[in-house]
Amino acid sequence: MTSIKPLGDRVVVQPKPAEEKTESGLYIPDSAKEKPQEGTVVATGPGRVEDGTRIEMTVEEGDDVLYGKYAGTEVTLDGDEYLIMRESDIFGVVEG
Repeated sequence: MTSIKPLGDRVVVQPKPAEEKTESGLYIPDSAKEKPQEGTVVATGPGRVEDGTRIEMTVEEGDDVLYGKYAGTEVTLDGDEYLIMRESDIFGVVEG
């Protein structure tokens, strides 16, 4: 299995799958699906360096996060899709 070790303040996120059908039970075709904006952090970098001091990451592996619709760069490894983005592209951690 291939793994990614992000550098600096970058984060690897596995997007949650897009909804297949609406709450009323209608199936959504692939062309109409929204890009997911929620995913799970699978790897984090060590943090960014500012004025010679490393600033620790605020997210960690396993966190469910919300991010911008067009955030990050899409990559595919071993058939799975991931996004690599800066920590600042993450809006927040989903709790509960």
